Order: sequence, then structure tokens, then C-alpha cells
Amino acid sequence: MALAITMAVIFASGVVFPYSMRRLWGFVGDRHGPNRVGPLGLLQPFADFIKLVTKEDITPTKANRWVFLLAPVIGFATPILIQAVIPYSETYTIANLNVGLLYIAAVSAFGVLGILLAGWSANNKYTLVGGLRAGAQMISYEIPLLLTLIIVAMLADSMSLNDVVVQQADVWYIVIQPMAFIIFLVAGVAELNRTPFDLPEAESELVGGYMTEYGGIRFALFAGLMEWGNVTVWGLTTATLFLGGWRGPFLSGPIWLLLKAVIMGLIIIWFFATFPRLQVDQLMAFAWKILIPISILNLGVTGLFIVLWPDNYLLPTAIFSWGATLVFIGVFTFVVKKILLGKRLGMHKSMDYEPWMLRKPAEPIPTRRQVGP
Repeated sequence: MALAITMAVIFASGVVFPYSMRRLWGFVGDRHGPNRVGPLGLLQPFADFIKLVTKEDITPTKANRWVFLLAPVIGFATPILIQAVIPYSETYTIANLNVGLLYIAAVSAFGVLGILLAGWSANNKYTLVGGLRAGAQMISYEIPLLLTLIIVAMLADSMSLNDVVVQQADVWYIVIQPMAFIIFLVAGVAELNRTPFDLPEAESELVGGYMTEYGGIRFALFAGLMEWGNVTVWGLTTATLFLGGWRGPFLSGPIWLLLKAVIMGLIIIWFFATFPRLQVDQLMAFAWKILIPISILNLGVTGLFIVLWPDNYLLPTAIFSWGATLVFIGVFTFVVKKILLGKRLGMHKSMDYEPWMLRKPAEPIPTRRQVGP
């Protein structure tokens, strides 16, 4: 039963989100999106699945064969394992662990292994760079993610996800800690390798990144089920930690949890269509110079309020967090320009042009009609 539920969630995400992404991209770009296969293009995901299943499955000659074949399976296992501790309702959780937050941190960190193995085993420079980028990116953004999980554990006084949902009976944690929610949102997008943090794929630079050599069903495991399955599981986790989990204004239950997860997935797709991709140095600088210091400050102040007012720490925590959020939004543009773009802008302004840069452009090559007398 548990395996059937987890697999159903993953496969449903592999159908719903790619179709929604294409339709929303079409709307944002003033295009139609899928509209040929089935009414309103609803059968397009199934046509893509049939295409991928029937495509030839190729393994590079000089690849490490068994590691190359195993990597997609390892990546696909991550979203399945995380669902084990997600409370779908008041009475149903696959495994109600008292260390559920620690379990999520451990399993999500394990997910990068599949990408690293895929990038290394293909014996391809593009895939190797994509895998190394994924490793550096996930290690960096795992830090603010873990610091945010610690804040949630402190607020709930428990590491059980069921207890976290119970403690949000009166007020959701997004109201008490909006700064932690923003950090979790940004770090989660980076962990998912989604735009604007999709450096491990970066088709304009690396062809397809760590997935370059994969085709057929293995590509479907990576690009369809693993990536969108991770988006769904991240949405379920975010809803559980900050949005009250399965609780809703009318009938509480798994429908509310899934609806919140879908909304978080649509936010990811909105990011897809809005933000440009960062450069590698900008990606790392944003984590280490902006996100991690803010996470440490937020954790320290929250812990201080819990120590000073152990019986009434929610109100001062909420006041501080909302103030920090407003300040963060107000200075975000200036800080980003200063930290991520300042060096490049300074180099551009002080650049000394060499003589060869000022030469006249070369004469155009004559066309066939201009050749001859």
C-alpha cells in the first residue's frame, strides 16, 4: 500500500507538472503550448512517455557501464524514500519517525549521489562538469536548508513531522517565520536544480549536463520522474513544515496537502518562465555570502527568543522575522548587484581597451556576384 501511494504520487507528478509547465510557458510567452495530442494537448505527456520508452537505449562505449546504469535508479529512489515520513492525514503516515526532520536532511543529501555518478560514469566532459556543479551546488545550499529545518524543530519542540503539523493547529509557521520560509524556498529551488539554479544541466553550456549521454527510459527517469518527483516531494515537505500540512479551512486531509504541494510546484514553474540562469560564481556567492549568513542570524535570534521567553516566544519571533523579511526585500536588489554583479560592473567600467579592439572591422567577404571583372 505504501509503495503504491509513493509511486502513484511520483508518476502523477511526472504527468501533471510537465504539461502544466508547457501550458504556463505558452501563456507567459504568448504561445499555445501543447494543443495537438488529445483535447487541449492533455495526452501530450503520454505521447512523450511512449516516445521515450520506444527510443533506443544507448550506453557509451567507454562509460563505466554498471555505474552508468545504476545512477538513474539511485536518483529515482530519493523522492520515494522521503515520502515515508510525510504525514498525509491525521491518521496516516507511512513511518512516523521521531527524527523525521533528520531523516529528510539525510535522504535529500543522498540524492546528489545519483547525479554525481551519472556525470562521472558517462566518461564525458560535459556530463562530468554537470555532475561536479551539482555536487558543489547541493552541498552549498544544503547548509541554509538544514539551518531552516533546525528553526522548525525549535518552534515545534520536536523533530517529528506529525508533531510539526500538530503545532500549526492555530497558526502556520509561514506566519511566524516568513524569513525561514523564503530561505527554504530559495535553497529548495537550488537543491532541485531548477531555474535560476539549473547549472548542472545548463543546455546552453553543457548540452544537457549530467543527462547528456542518457536516452530512452533512463532519460525519462532523470528528466521526468526524478526531477518532477523531487519537486512534488519538496512541495509536500514545504507544506508540512510551513503551511500546516494536511490541515485546511474546511475538511482536513490529504487533498489539502496535495493542493499545497501543487501550488508550490506551480511557483517553481513560474520561476522557470521568469528568472534568467545565474552564472556559477554568482550561484556560489549567493549561497555563501547572502543565504548562509542570513540563515545563521535567523537561527541565532530565534534561539535567543526561545531562551528568553520560553512560554511566549512566538510573538517576538514573528515580529523579528517579518521585520527581517521586509528589510531583505528592500535591500535585495542593492545587495545582489553589489555581491553578484559588482565585480563585473567594476571591471567593465575600468576596462582599458587594447589597440586591437579599436581596429576597423574586417571587410565583408564578397559574394559570388561580386567576384570577377
